Amino acid sequence: MPEPSSLCPIAAPGDKPPVPPAPESLAYSLTLPSAPRSPAIARAATRTALKAHGLDDVTDAAVQVVGEMTACSCRLAPAAEVYVSLRYRDDALRVVLYDAHPRHTHPRLAAACDARRRAALRVLACVVKECAGDWGFGDAREPDGGTRMWAVLPRDGARGYGTGKSSEPGPASR
Repeated sequence: MPEPSSLCPIAAPGDKPPVPPAPESLAYSLTLPSAPRSPAIARAATRTALKAHGLDDVTDAAVQVVGEMTACSCRLAPAAEVYVSLRYRDDALRVVLYDAHPRHTHPRLAAACDARRRAALRVLACVVKECAGDWGFGDAREPDGGTRMWAVLPRDGARGYGTGKSSEPGPASR
């Protein structure tokens, strides 16, 4: 009988050529406890991942968005975990966050809860708008349910975040 270790060969370091991280290969996810320290951890992880993939120019906007989403989830789903996903596709950073806060079936409860979440995300809404991006939230398509939040930050728009050089046209050009 073969040894168990011989059934799964391990690649030697020289088997694969090193591939430097590029924006298009950014694909990270992490699960964090729904705790007060989690937004800081999510911001630090985002900062590190973006720098490693040469996306330093979108860091300010992305870190703000990730922090706002994580903080909102930790307030609304305090007894569970939050899942954060970062992907870079089609010249845009895509941030998705899942939390265990159930979507309400009663229309008034659902409307009140949505209004509360929207109010908690007002800074995120301003950041995404300045970056000419898009965001939203709704039912999670996970077996356990919950809420899915997402934001798309186009690189061109996020690059100008906080500099006053937003990609959104100003009042004179509308």
